[in-house]
Amino acid sequence: MNFNGIKEILSRKKSDFAVFYNSDSSKSNANMLYFSGYSGLGATIIPKNKPSFLVAPQMEFYRAKKSAIKKVYSMEKKKFFESIREIAKKNRLKAGSIAIDKSSVTLNAYRHLKKQFGSSRFKDVSFECLKLREIKSEKEIKFLKKSCAYADKILKKAIKNFKSFKTESEAAAFLEYEAKKIGLGLSFDPIVASGSNASMPHHKPSGEKIKKGFCVMDFGVKCKGYCSDITRTIYVGKPNEKEKKIYDFLLKIQKGAINEIDNNKKCSEIYKFVNKQLGKYKGYFTHGLGHGVGVEIHELPNLTLNSKDRISNNMVFTIEPGVYMPKKLGMRIEDTVLFKDKPIILTKTSKDLLIV
Repeated sequence: MNFNGIKEILSRKKSDFAVFYNSDSSKSNANMLYFSGYSGLGATIIPKNKPSFLVAPQMEFYRAKKSAIKKVYSMEKKKFFESIREIAKKNRLKAGSIAIDKSSVTLNAYRHLKKQFGSSRFKDVSFECLKLREIKSEKEIKFLKKSCAYADKILKKAIKNFKSFKTESEAAAFLEYEAKKIGLGLSFDPIVASGSNASMPHHKPSGEKIKKGFCVMDFGVKCKGYCSDITRTIYVGKPNEKEKKIYDFLLKIQKGAINEIDNNKKCSEIYKFVNKQLGKYKGYFTHGLGHGVGVEIHELPNLTLNSKDRISNNMVFTIEPGVYMPKKLGMRIEDTVLFKDKPIILTKTSKDLLIV
């Protein structure tokens, strides 16, 4: 959390307080989690000149009390946003201007906010919050390291047991089960793409039999709300010399890209380096080189062609070049990397081509 940062944003935006809320029990709000450590139903209120507080329904009250914000109010038996307004009123908060994250506010929710805070102006702080979350604290880095260690452990176990999986779905279910068995959430739905399916970067695991050829496994877990992201490509069957060479070629580029990371370096330059190194294969690289990782799986910085972002200390992001030949083959090698004067690879699973 960075309360000084958000209060500076409120001051700059001339907003009286910020509201980050979650009204869906199946999801969490990234900024609410970031500022409070609480991911349940309710709202985090951050005033410009007063202590922050949480508002949570009675059933979540004791869970909310375990958050980083010690001042917690139980929602009265009123509608969700009406209760937030009443408690803000009790705390004598001015509501001339309210900061919200418009990227996470639905149109329906915005109407309810307008109804409760009718005379208030609403100012969007979505980008400012993303920028704030771009630089990780030591506590966040600790959580991210743990998250990556768990992802490594589970992925290694899946690779070790790979011969026992009959379908992509079975392999993906194993990854999910192993995470949930130790009380971890998933950063995203696991990707297991075999044979020609590997040529689709975001292939959804199917119930069909695992195909021979390259198999891409993309996986991540959440530890204390913080994500990890790792991709390893294995080979089912016996690869020919050309396939081995393509894989070794990509691995060399992935390692080279990590070596290119330096303080204040443009993220677009690292992307361009990879594109150039790919040579005749650059047309088969169809996505960005990487993205920031934190309480959300996609954060800043963006490592893309037109990115304006630059590398800075305590950033955590992925490096994931790939080659995807439509209806033929696909491969991707991805690590989560911390930059702290130099790049530090947080995902440790071997990148040598494993043949199963």
